[in-house]
Amino acid sequence: MAMLSFEKKYRVRGGTLVGGDLFDFWIGPFYVGFFGVTTIFFSFLGTALILWGASQGPTWNVWQINIAPPDLSYGLRMAPLLQGGLWQLITVCAIGAFGSWAAREVEICRKLGMGYHVPFAFSVAILAYVTLNVIRPILMGGWGHGFPYGIFSHLDWVSNVGYQYLHFHYNPAHMIAITFFFTTALALSMHGGLVLSSTNPGKGETVKTPEHEDTYFRDLVGYSVGTLGIHRLGLFLALAAVLFSALCIVLSGPFWSRGWPEWWNWWLNMPIWNR
Repeated sequence: MAMLSFEKKYRVRGGTLVGGDLFDFWIGPFYVGFFGVTTIFFSFLGTALILWGASQGPTWNVWQINIAPPDLSYGLRMAPLLQGGLWQLITVCAIGAFGSWAAREVEICRKLGMGYHVPFAFSVAILAYVTLNVIRPILMGGWGHGFPYGIFSHLDWVSNVGYQYLHFHYNPAHMIAITFFFTTALALSMHGGLVLSSTNPGKGETVKTPEHEDTYFRDLVGYSVGTLGIHRLGLFLALAAVLFSALCIVLSGPFWSRGWPEWWNWWLNMPIWNR
C-alpha cells in the first residue's frame, strides 16, 4: 500500500489522550497533538535557558559550556538561578519534553491501532535520565549529585564518579549493562549483515528469502530466532542494557558508598576456599 494512501486511513480524529480535537491535526507529515505542542514548548524553553546560561558564562566554546547543578550545600532546595537554579529549571524542561514526546508517540500508536512498544522503549530511556538527575540525587540528599549540562563537564562528571567508587567497572550491574550493550550491537549487526547479504545478491543471482536467512543461522549457531524474533530479541537486549545502566548508577552512592572491588569480598570469604 502506498504511503500516501495509507496515511488517509489513519489521519482521522480520535486517539488523543488530552485536548480532544483541539490539536488533533497534522502539519505536513508531522502529527501535532496536545503533547506535540508541549514538546515544542519545553524544548524551546529548555534550549533558551541553556543559551542564556551560556551567555552568563566565561565562554561560547560549545565544548566548554557548562550548566552545573546546585552546590551540595543547597541539598534538595531551590537554588539561585546562577548557582544551580538554572540547572533545575532545565531539568524540569527536559523531563517535560521527553515525557511529552512519549505521550505523543502513544497517541500516534492509538491512531494506527498498533502496540505501545515504541513509547514503552523510549520511556525506558527517559527512566535512565530521570534516575541520574532526579532519583539518585533525591536518594543522596542533594541535587548537586546530578550530572552537569555540557560536553566536557559531563565527561568529567562520569570520570569523577568512576574514580569516586574506585574501579566502577567492578559494579556487577555495570558489568551486566555493558554485556547487554555489546550483545545488542552483535545481534543487530549480524541481523543487518544477513538482510543486506540476502537482499543485495551478486550480479546474476536472485534475492534470497527468509528461509535462506533461517538456514544460514541454523548452520552458523544451530538455531534461528526468525525474522520477527530477532527484532524482539534486539528490543529486549537494548532495553535490558539501559535498565541495568540505570541500576548500576543508582546503586553507587545510595546503596553502596565504598569502592566496588570491596563488594566482591563475599566471593573471597566463601567457606569453600577454606577447605
